[in-house]
Amino acid sequence: MKKIIYFLIAIISLAGCVSLDIPPKNIISDDDLMSSQSGLQVYLARLYSQMPWEDFKYIAQRGFDGNSWLGCLGVEGTGEAVTRDNICTSFTGESASWWGRAYTLIHDANHLIETLPTYKDNFPEVTLNEFIGQGYFVRAYAYTQMARRFGGVPIVKYEITYPFEDDVEVERSTERQTWDAILEDWDTAISLLPAVSTFADTPNRYAALAFKAEAMLYAGSVAKYNELVPGRLTGLGEKTGVRVIGFGEGEWLECSNRYFAEAYKAAREVMNSGLYSLYRKSWAEGDREAQYKNMNDMWRDLTSPENILVREYSYPILSHGLDAYSSPWIYRMPLSAGTCPTEDLLELYDGFDRYADGTIRVTDGANHTLGTYLLYDDPMDFFANAEPRLRAYVIFPGDVFKKTPIEVRTGIYTGALPIAPIRDNYSFSQRGRFYQHMPQYTNESDRTLYLSPNVDTGPVTYTDVNTGETVTTWAAGANGPFFSNAEATMTGLYLRKYLDPDRPLEEIGEGKSDQPFILMRYAEVLLAAAEAAVELSLAGEPSPLGDDMLQVATDAIRDIQNRAGAKEITTNLTATIASRNIVRKERRKELAFEQKSKWDIRRWRVIDERNRDGFWGEEKDHSGWSDGSSFAFKGLYPFYSTQAGKWFFDICFENRKTFSYSPVSYYFAIPSGEVTKSNLIDQQPNR
Repeated sequence: MKKIIYFLIAIISLAGCVSLDIPPKNIISDDDLMSSQSGLQVYLARLYSQMPWEDFKYIAQRGFDGNSWLGCLGVEGTGEAVTRDNICTSFTGESASWWGRAYTLIHDANHLIETLPTYKDNFPEVTLNEFIGQGYFVRAYAYTQMARRFGGVPIVKYEITYPFEDDVEVERSTERQTWDAILEDWDTAISLLPAVSTFADTPNRYAALAFKAEAMLYAGSVAKYNELVPGRLTGLGEKTGVRVIGFGEGEWLECSNRYFAEAYKAAREVMNSGLYSLYRKSWAEGDREAQYKNMNDMWRDLTSPENILVREYSYPILSHGLDAYSSPWIYRMPLSAGTCPTEDLLELYDGFDRYADGTIRVTDGANHTLGTYLLYDDPMDFFANAEPRLRAYVIFPGDVFKKTPIEVRTGIYTGALPIAPIRDNYSFSQRGRFYQHMPQYTNESDRTLYLSPNVDTGPVTYTDVNTGETVTTWAAGANGPFFSNAEATMTGLYLRKYLDPDRPLEEIGEGKSDQPFILMRYAEVLLAAAEAAVELSLAGEPSPLGDDMLQVATDAIRDIQNRAGAKEITTNLTATIASRNIVRKERRKELAFEQKSKWDIRRWRVIDERNRDGFWGEEKDHSGWSDGSSFAFKGLYPFYSTQAGKWFFDICFENRKTFSYSPVSYYFAIPSGEVTKSNLIDQQPNR
């Protein structure tokens, strides 16, 4: 589709070179676009240029403004990462709403679906079907994006203009009717699209199946888990009496099971096609370095057998700014550290020593606030057994990126050994206290903790205990964190996933990145099949295909874990909440930083206080990171001890960012202008 967009730009440019003696043709007619394959390619380019893809240019707080300014990933209260800017906030709405834009795109899709058949004599049947199938794909995806934001929405499957005129106003359908209409569109797209796309970068039948599975997982989850939210999270519109959010008491279970069955069938069809597989080009059994390299390479390999639908970029025509905003400090162009992974995210992955409660061990005490710090010769020793997958997602302190060790240090500690936890209070209520507030730093006459307020602050000099040499260095190292400058890491960690390790420093800059974004990949299909299988089994439902669903689910999870270098489950999944949580946790691990987690924790209904124990995709006490009304995430902060000549790590809250979430926010508010001007469009209940 990138090539088609370039073609469209060329057509538009040529259209400007016309004789002044000929009246301009202000509107390109259907005859111009639908009489030939090249014209239809231009039409498709318009459709796909409007698609609500959530990739590098999408930031949840801003919505679909098409701008990669401050480009970052996973900062919308998912716990994956934080960033310094106000875009780091709970996912409760978008400043650039999808509502109005959706109906513009839906109008154009409807026009293609309705009009192209009148030109059927110009095309072979297979070509005609593919173009019409693209229209159904676009409409299905546009409505999927509507439904998971707003619940029931006006369903328009014929060509009318938007904004709606008084005589053609369309009321919101029920949430059930909305998801049923979406299901119908996905099925139609699947029936029309070919197994292999004729046009590069456009979806084929299996892409439609994969996106259908994603949509039906959302619908099935909402139907089921709305019931666990206070008030059952359902309600009628005041203007029409239509159940605009949620499902009725007598229908939610049937709907949930039906949607999960549709998700399972769609995912299994992709799996059975044999066209896709997990990326293993440089993978080797038992070789952690090869497994890390394999997962690090896959994000930029357009020939990956895992890719189902990819959004390609090409500088300078179509580009983004992830490298400019989320690279480590030493590659600051013009900003850095836009995506700071959390210690909470690390907790999900294998390969760390643990306390009895399962949290990552950094001291010899019962938890990270007790005992004395464990010491390491090199900061990378702490991560020696971490999952290769995690290393491919996150830059660890001391690891290499762009052939350079990324020095990350919170500060230098010159006090005596052993070293007790630096902070005097690690509780959630004290999260606003920083390291610079600790007496080890504030007592200038007996200072034992040295920090760098900024990269420009003077260096620290000490005697190396191992060599006896005098060392002069920055307290916070080359990449921070600097306590008064949040343009270096805020959590002790940097993003690696999707950054370009081969892009020269002089080519890092705003709008200069062009690595592709994988919109749908085979691993997500495996996860969809596994989740749907366990959900159906929990409900006592048989397989819609007559196969052993739980064996399919088990094999899918093991396949993903094996590729990741993770610890594989040793027993088969069962029809239990524990097995459901295994699948959820694996989904959170595998799809981190891919614009997926924010939707998962919404559809599982686990962000509100009553249900937050399941936030991480597993049963986990959240009282340590929440006070009930708000919650925060932690960082993993490395320090160097001059007395030991070794490193230690502290875990504490990232102090700048807190989040909150009310059950009402599981559905976005309808744009107020749409409600006030309409006799039929309702605002969400309870707003």
